[in-house]
Amino acid sequence: MLRGLSALSVDSKGRIAIPARHRDKLKEMSSARLVVTVDAERCLLIYPLNEWHEVEKRLVALPSTDRRARGLKRLLLGYAEECEMDGQGRILLSAPLRGFAELDKRVVLVGQGNKFELWDELRWQSLQEELVALGAEQSLPGSLEVSF
Repeated sequence: MLRGLSALSVDSKGRIAIPARHRDKLKEMSSARLVVTVDAERCLLIYPLNEWHEVEKRLVALPSTDRRARGLKRLLLGYAEECEMDGQGRILLSAPLRGFAELDKRVVLVGQGNKFELWDELRWQSLQEELVALGAEQSLPGSLEVSF
């Protein structure tokens, strides 16, 4: 399970260091091989390779006659790049990926269970304000309510 929030920096070569607490899990899950792609909300999605294979199967199975499905495939498959963590736990984010997500030096890595999202820090802060405001305005659907 990939969870938690980490503030990171993109180095001058376009690399980020995956936090140490996630490295062993990623090595166990996918031999440190990852796939990075884009999300329509202008963040990057980072999947362990084995998880990506499942996503890719579902994407390929989508009907090519559906315009929204074609658009989703173009984004997720078109930008998908396989990478491997180096000895220091770093991965290289290509210029097209960084450009799409408008990533600058400061980024935020957010665990989402089977993948990570990588956000520009300022965009992430703005999104959090929106989510908090939305939560204050609306209650959760019954299927999402949890008692603690």
